[in-house]
Amino acid sequence: MVEPAIVHVIDDDASVRRSVTALLRSVGRDACDYPSCVEFLDAQLPDVASCLILDVRLPGTSGLDFQRQMSVKGLEMPVIMMTGHGDITMSVQAMKAGAIDFLTKPFRDQDMLDAVNAALEKDHERRLSRSMMSDLVNRHASLSAREKEVMEMVTSGLLNKQAAFALGLSEITVKLYRASAMKKMGARTLADLVKIAERLKG
Repeated sequence: MVEPAIVHVIDDDASVRRSVTALLRSVGRDACDYPSCVEFLDAQLPDVASCLILDVRLPGTSGLDFQRQMSVKGLEMPVIMMTGHGDITMSVQAMKAGAIDFLTKPFRDQDMLDAVNAALEKDHERRLSRSMMSDLVNRHASLSAREKEVMEMVTSGLLNKQAAFALGLSEITVKLYRASAMKKMGARTLADLVKIAERLKG
């Protein structure tokens, strides 16, 4: 099953908004449009894979300024910048701020569709990674205090007998805690557990 996705379009030119949303809907993409950044921020955004098509020149907060503010506002979706007055400086600024693409109006329909596909794919991957990380955190939280200690020691390179000595336990007991921790964390091998521990450390 394909995860739902939506494309948000911010442009103060109504004809551009209609044109872009019509293009997206013609290929089966869900799209919403807004005349300003304020209206976008006031909207209830669905928790699905998303990207933002953002005009550089907007009344009030410019597209470039809004792009820079997005991370502060907790908006992680990829951005595609567009402008009718593009220049190299704006393009470089947009790309440095993390824009997926920078399209100059009038742009080719396929260029826009390609940029949207790339942006949504990136957001799908981000959401999947975040979901997997959340699952790992929850799994780790389910470990007992002793299982966490053993996991930390064996993933840092200590042998079972070394961990046993440090914890004042028998080697067999450490092996049991390690096996239990591996099962709860979904690790088939010690190498898997080491990778999981590294991910949890960020």
